Amino acid sequence: MERHQNIDAMTRLKPYGTRKRLARRYELPPGLESTYFLGTRFDIGSTEEAVCNILAATHGSFKYVVFPNVQCMVRFLEDPATVQPLYERAWHVFCDSRVLSCLAWFSGRRLPVITGSDLTAHLVARAAEQRLTIAIIGPAAADCAMLANRYPGLNVKVHTPPMGFIRSEHEIQKCFDFVAKAQAPLIFLAVGMPQQEILARHIADRPQVRGVGLCVGASIDFLTGKQRRAPVCLQKVGLEWLHRLLSDPRRLASRYLIECPRIFYLIYSKR
Repeated sequence: MERHQNIDAMTRLKPYGTRKRLARRYELPPGLESTYFLGTRFDIGSTEEAVCNILAATHGSFKYVVFPNVQCMVRFLEDPATVQPLYERAWHVFCDSRVLSCLAWFSGRRLPVITGSDLTAHLVARAAEQRLTIAIIGPAAADCAMLANRYPGLNVKVHTPPMGFIRSEHEIQKCFDFVAKAQAPLIFLAVGMPQQEILARHIADRPQVRGVGLCVGASIDFLTGKQRRAPVCLQKVGLEWLHRLLSDPRRLASRYLIECPRIFYLIYSKR
């Protein structure tokens, strides 16, 4: 009963800030609109608009981008005390799920999809063209070397923290020191949700760091070929989750068959 009350109260929260307040805080270039769904802000635009928006902001103080999918929103609704501040602090919040976009449509809201994987691919390609340095936290150095080979002109710096690093102040400090030393305009945080969002918020609290952080999960693995994305036809009809489930059922069955379906109950319960 208490959980239901917390969810209902959360969905009635006032927005974290208007577009103008966010622009003042982060020196935000104009162009993207915002909407609210399930108690959090989502930014609306195209992938190309998001790419241009991010590249234009890389010289300012550190800010980060999150990509909620269905699993993320289940955690957001079930544990708002942990997840909500991470999304409120984010510079941009993009919908990463066509299923989530459909749920928003049934609720009367337009929620375009800008996936972390697509945005990562575009940004890495653009960074290679401009011979920029990118910093990656998460994948092994050998995997990131493959990324550099696939994108000539790209300078890749990598830090691979140990499992459970987010519970260690020492390891978090090492991540921060890596980002500060790398001085990369684009920082890809690929350590899974919510670890990458928690780390991003820690970094955002350090005023001396610059650049844009992107909480991208497995997106780097898709670029290196370590994992395969679903065919485009499955992506377009919202079945990318099924492809991932079938590709790694032992690891992902609980996520897609038990955790994610709870979104329907959570949406129904807040009405």
